[in-house]
Amino acid sequence: MKKTSSWLAVFAAATTTATALALASSPVRAADPITFGMMTESTGPSSEAGVYQANGAKLALDEINKSGGVLGHQLVLLNEDNQSTNPGSVLAISKLTSSGNLSALIATVRSTQIQAISPTVMRARLPIMVGGTDVGLTHANNPWILRARPNDGYSAKVIADYGVNTLKLKKWAIVYSTDAFGNGGKNNLTAALKVAGITPVVVQGFTSNSQDFTPVVLAVKNSGADIIATYIANSTDVAIFGKQLRQLGVKDAWIGSPSLSTATAMQLAGDALYGSYSIADFAPDSSPEAQAYAQKYRAAYKVEPDFYSAWAYDSVKLLALAIKTANSTKPDDISKALHAIKGYKGVEGVYTFDANGDGLHGYNVVKNDNGKIVFVKHIDFSQ
Repeated sequence: MKKTSSWLAVFAAATTTATALALASSPVRAADPITFGMMTESTGPSSEAGVYQANGAKLALDEINKSGGVLGHQLVLLNEDNQSTNPGSVLAISKLTSSGNLSALIATVRSTQIQAISPTVMRARLPIMVGGTDVGLTHANNPWILRARPNDGYSAKVIADYGVNTLKLKKWAIVYSTDAFGNGGKNNLTAALKVAGITPVVVQGFTSNSQDFTPVVLAVKNSGADIIATYIANSTDVAIFGKQLRQLGVKDAWIGSPSLSTATAMQLAGDALYGSYSIADFAPDSSPEAQAYAQKYRAAYKVEPDFYSAWAYDSVKLLALAIKTANSTKPDDISKALHAIKGYKGVEGVYTFDANGDGLHGYNVVKNDNGKIVFVKHIDFSQ
């Protein structure tokens, strides 16, 4: 990842310089850029995810600008590092919103980080595209938050549906990270299983960035579970848990949140993840749009894309579409236009935004087939 990380630093510096030049001119003229602010995990334990996110956003930005921009303006992306932390996220968003020259924001996939920045976003009155999947993010009376991924209410239903009705397994173990993402996923999955008449045989939480999962694995092993469902926020935690799970002889079926099929988790865990299932908002073989995006991403960055990049790509495209539709760069107009988007075919799926700001309403099921992610089926709850 050294080349990509190096590009990230150059990209951040370039966008900062371009934005500084844009700030020098007021009011906005036809030649001035439209500026989006984005925070990424450029440093810290989740920095690899930040690289993928920045790559996806840049790919969309370049495509739009090469085709003439939006309303005669080029797009500029001002990137701030949040250091993979909640305090860093608040600082990053504060820096971005203090410029006074932004039309919209893009956040990260970490629900806890989005919770932390929500008050700042509310005060700034800027539409923000988020990738966090905790249901509450778009149900917290903050009208500026819109989501470019499906929420965990849908993911829990898909996991339960596939595990119970397709895999035909009844003894469930739930393992989750004790953050907003993990807690929300655990609660939603427990509720979805209850509808199917199933009570998990064991439920185990852990703190993110753990190094030893032995107590969790032993609890699962001794429970008699025949299927493990995971809501784990960080790909590195997925890899460590997976290795220790297999080292201690647990061979149960495994289905989990999107982190289970990220490039990072697969690289670190290797064959420990073989045979596992994941719900995935982005799957290269799920649609023509996803296939085309995967080809472009591979050509540009020489690595496989995953949802960290795909949702950021869609976010830039959705914001550009909203500006074009509204014929305006005013935040209020952009927000209204985003909420009005129906049937937009993105690389993550078909976007139809509801009143809460959720654009996608289902998930793909994929399988790790000896190190290759294979699309199994799409399960949608939009109706």
